[in-house]
Amino acid sequence: MTNPRADRVRALSRLHGRAARRRTGTFLAEGAPSVAAALDRALSRTRAGAPPGVSDLLLTDDAAHRHPELVAAARAAAVTVRRVSSEVLVAVADATTPQGVVAVCEDVTVPLEEAITDVAGGIDRQVAVLVGAQDPGNAGTVIRSADAAGASAVVLTAGSVDALSPKCVRSAAGSTFHLDVVQGPGLDDVVERARSHGLTVLAADGGLDAPSHDLDDLLDEAAGGGGLLLESVLWLFGNEARGLTPAERGAADAVVRIPVHGRAESLNLASAATLCLYAAARAHRRPPHAALTPPPITPSPPAG
Repeated sequence: MTNPRADRVRALSRLHGRAARRRTGTFLAEGAPSVAAALDRALSRTRAGAPPGVSDLLLTDDAAHRHPELVAAARAAAVTVRRVSSEVLVAVADATTPQGVVAVCEDVTVPLEEAITDVAGGIDRQVAVLVGAQDPGNAGTVIRSADAAGASAVVLTAGSVDALSPKCVRSAAGSTFHLDVVQGPGLDDVVERARSHGLTVLAADGGLDAPSHDLDDLLDEAAGGGGLLLESVLWLFGNEARGLTPAERGAADAVVRIPVHGRAESLNLASAATLCLYAAARAHRRPPHAALTPPPITPSPPAG
């Protein structure tokens, strides 16, 4: 493919927009980390007898030489490999400085009920809910942090940015393909379904105008074998500019405050979500009373 004005190229570039993604049920994964994750998922699906979920791998000659493993993975997963010119790649990609590799993927979002069921049976038993998040970079970073913390799902409520937008997928760095991503349910429905599966709903909010639990205190309680962080948790994280409204905080079972020990006014959405998700992950992995039981002291052998 060498003509950046070809119909196929124009059709792919339209996937930068939400309307085209919804109409076609496809989206673009750009850059080696995202494409590698997409192809890894495709290979797992084909081995299980399912369609790969990736139709095409587009890459320049230079990218093909730098990433032969991507070409091999695509062929193993029965994904069409297309060599394209730099002009075509620039036309298809959304990034200002593209890395030379793009995968055309089928929609990977899942229904809310499926994601909540997976959370209830997961190792860390937690999910991140973005309530009205608008910045795709922030949303993608939260997806990446949730994946790293071992969470089972990320939900973007109605009015939030599209999790499959190019910038969000790039910011997630492959994690879009590793955990359940849910797009568009109302907050009331999310909370109701979470509670029906035994999840405790926690609202992360830095304001002091409502009763709240200090995250440091909750970690201390978890170290002693109790507290909210040992529950199956559904976290609510608010809009970047306004946070959570009183009504959104009121939907939670409890409000959690991240202590600010320095002079910063607050933390941004992605930072706050990362701290909360890792706090719960740490609580789930630490044996009860581990912090309260000192290690045994082994006497040193006598000299000589």
